[in-house]
Amino acid sequence: MAEDLVAEIEALEEKLAEAKRAITSRFIGQERVVELTLSALLCGGHGLLIGLPGLGKTRLVETLSTVMGLNGNRIQFTPDLMPADILGSEVLETGADGSRAFKFIHGPIFCQLLMADEINRASPRTQSALLQAMQEKSVTVAGETRKLELPFHVLATQNPIEQEGTYPLPEAQLDRFLVQIDVMYPDRKTEKDILLATTGTEEAEAHAVFDPASLIAAQHLLRRMPVGDAVVEMILDLVRAFRPDDPSASERVRDTVAWGPGPRAAQALMMTVRARALLEGRLAPSPADVINMARPVLVHRMALTFSARARGEDLGAIIDDVAGGLVPSEAAA
Repeated sequence: MAEDLVAEIEALEEKLAEAKRAITSRFIGQERVVELTLSALLCGGHGLLIGLPGLGKTRLVETLSTVMGLNGNRIQFTPDLMPADILGSEVLETGADGSRAFKFIHGPIFCQLLMADEINRASPRTQSALLQAMQEKSVTVAGETRKLELPFHVLATQNPIEQEGTYPLPEAQLDRFLVQIDVMYPDRKTEKDILLATTGTEEAEAHAVFDPASLIAAQHLLRRMPVGDAVVEMILDLVRAFRPDDPSASERVRDTVAWGPGPRAAQALMMTVRARALLEGRLAPSPADVINMARPVLVHRMALTFSARARGEDLGAIIDDVAGGLVPSEAAA
């Protein structure tokens, strides 16, 4: 049984390496972003992409849709967007014989990979239309619940600079995103590579590596990967260290963090450390994976106190510092 599991994991690692090469051929120099988005899909979760316009977020999602073999749709969120524009609606249809009946017109959410572009520009009412879909993989319209096709993933984008006229996502919806993925400016060499690759007569084209069935199989296999006691204990240590009222919280956390991550953060870490091990060609995660995944898993699940914001504290830097100072629990050693 163990030998079969090892063989399956090694086969998946080869397939993931091919998928990663196919994506990075079109999304150049952003290996960390590619790894995190692939991790979100492998874990069966959703990702929140934070970055300025023009950094390739749309190109990334389109490439992911092709490489992972998923049916993708894109929604441009605007202040006048209504829930029915996302979910669909019932219309009264007249048949050839003159009879009338209601027919459901499917909205763009009925896909396998949904890009919610600038999600914070829509009203809270419209944002909440995604909440049931993200958590339960179904939507309710006109009193009837309709299942979405699996796998179903949401990759939402936000512009971190322009906040005028936007509606910040509520904490309950932020918690549904497995990871927050920060898309930064490329360095000079990478930007040169992008220029040369995208302004000529030919561009690299993505090809399908996965299909929906093989992605679902990979998600099931991920859950079968072994996780050592040291990693489990370190995940618990990390999550609890950011709860201000927990005895293990440091003075810095008590002074800067208003509220910390809940159990869903620990679940997200448990899944994403496995995905990182897979993407790096390893059979099991290590404590180093917990530290590596701390910021993308925790940063959107916490908030700074008012005084910490006034002092200009950076939540990501606090997470990096606290996570970097952790060592595997003695009980798990």
